[in-house]
Amino acid sequence: MDDLLKYKIGITFIKGVGNNLAKNLIAYLGGVEAVFFEKQKNLAKIPGIGEVISREIVSQDVLHRAEEEVEFIQKNKIQTYFFTDKLYPYRLKECNDAPIMLYSKGNLELNNGKFIGVVGTRKATETGKENCKSFISELAYSLPNVIIISGLAYGIDICAHKASVDTTIPTIGVLGHGLDRIYPESHRSTAVKMLQQGGLITEFVSKTNPDKQNFVMRNRIIAGLCDALVVVESAGKGGALITAEISNDYNRDVFAFPGRITDEWSKGCNMLIKSNKASLIESADDLLKFMNWEKEDISKKTLVQTSLFQDLSDEEKKIVGLLRQQPDGLQLNEIAIQNATPVSKISSMLLEMEFKGLLKCFPGNLYRVVK
Repeated sequence: MDDLLKYKIGITFIKGVGNNLAKNLIAYLGGVEAVFFEKQKNLAKIPGIGEVISREIVSQDVLHRAEEEVEFIQKNKIQTYFFTDKLYPYRLKECNDAPIMLYSKGNLELNNGKFIGVVGTRKATETGKENCKSFISELAYSLPNVIIISGLAYGIDICAHKASVDTTIPTIGVLGHGLDRIYPESHRSTAVKMLQQGGLITEFVSKTNPDKQNFVMRNRIIAGLCDALVVVESAGKGGALITAEISNDYNRDVFAFPGRITDEWSKGCNMLIKSNKASLIESADDLLKFMNWEKEDISKKTLVQTSLFQDLSDEEKKIVGLLRQQPDGLQLNEIAIQNATPVSKISSMLLEMEFKGLLKCFPGNLYRVVK
C-alpha cells in the first residue's frame, strides 16, 4: 500500500474540506501526511477548520475509503496527479479552484503540446458536426503537438473525440464520474480507442455517479487544461457556454463558429462573439493566426509517417505495401488470403496498426492506408 497516496486521496474525502481549504491545510502543516497526525486542538485553530472538521480529520475514517481507492488505482494501472506533483498539469495550477487530485487512464502527456478544448451542444446539427470534423482534420495537417480536450458527452464532444481518433490526434476526455465506468455507455468504444493516444481524466474517485453537478464541475477542468477553447455550436444556454465563461475567467483564448441568426443552435456562439467573449473563427487557420501558432509544413507529416513505417515489423510493412497498391482498400479476408495468414492474426495486427494511425477501418471490414 502506498501510504503517501493514501493520505493524498484521504484528504479529498474529509467532509467540509474542499480543494482550497485542503491546500491551505497542507501549506499550514507542511505536508499532506501531517494533516492526519496533527492533534485536534491544533487543527481546530487553523483558519476555516474549527471543531467539527478537526474531529472529522482525527477520526481518520476517511483513510479506510482511501485505502480502497489505492487498491482500485493499483489494480487498474491508473495514473494520479496531486497538486504538488511535478506531473500535475501546470495550466491547471494557474487556476485557483483547480482540483487537488486528478486520476487518469491512457497515454497522457499533460504538460507538453498545444491543448485545444472543443465543446458544444449535445444536440449537434449536421452542420455543427461537419464544422467540428473539418476543424480537427485541418488541425491534424497544420499544427504539430496538438491535443484535443472535450467531455465525452453526446453531440459536439463525442464528434471531436472521434474526429481526433480518425486523424490520429491525441484526445483527452474529461469525465464527470470515476474511472470505473464510461458515461454514456454508448461512447465506450471511442473511449477505449482514445487510450492509445490521449485518454481519460477526472477529479472523481471510483463509485462516483455521473450526477448533473459533476459535469458542471468538470467543465472547469476542460477550461483550465486548454490553451484555447473552441465552441463549435451552442444554444442560448448550456454547458458549452459555462465552459466558455470559465475559460474567460481563466484568461484563456475563446473562439466560436458563427451561425445564422435564426438558428437555435447558433445562438450561444453568436452571443459569445457579439459580447466579445469569443473571437469568430471559420477554420483552423483562423485559430492559428489568432494564437500566433506556426502552421506546419505538410512535408513534415510525411516524415512522421516515414518514421512510423520504419518502426513496423516485416509483416506490417507488407500489409501497408499491399494496401498502398489498392487505393480503394481491401477487405479483411482478402488481406488474410494475400498474406497467407489466419484471419484472427491479421485482425489483431490491423487493429494495432489502426492504433498507430497507419490504417483506417471502414464498414464491412474494409481497410485503407492513411495518406
